[in-house]
Amino acid sequence: LVQLVESGGGSVQAGGSLRLSCAASGVTIYNKAWFRQAPGKEREGVALIDDGGTTTYADSVKGRFTISKDNAKKILYLQMDSLVPEDTAMYYCAARWGRVTTGIMTHPDGMRWWGKGTLVTISP
Repeated sequence: LVQLVESGGGSVQAGGSLRLSCAASGVTIYNKAWFRQAPGKEREGVALIDDGGTTTYADSVKGRFTISKDNAKKILYLQMDSLVPEDTAMYYCAARWGRVTTGIMTHPDGMRWWGKGTLVTISP
């Protein structure tokens, strides 16, 4: 059994920063990702990190967001800088056994475990 719990969401002004965390319990899963879902929109991939530490980012966040993980602590992070109102969404962390690749960005059903999400709101 794997449980994922996100934290760190909140409300900030455009240009600000937030750091999301995702704490995992249970069996260690090394392939993880952050997704987000804005009201009325489909869930989309934000950033991936695979078991080898290779990262992939959505074009919309490249250069502004950084995904990282601490395997010993079983924590996944998402550092978000230069936030814009379009980043407003519920952010979810997810994990799977198989290696995460770019295709997962548009196929979130490929992820096996999900957290309940943390809300990020960016004001102009």
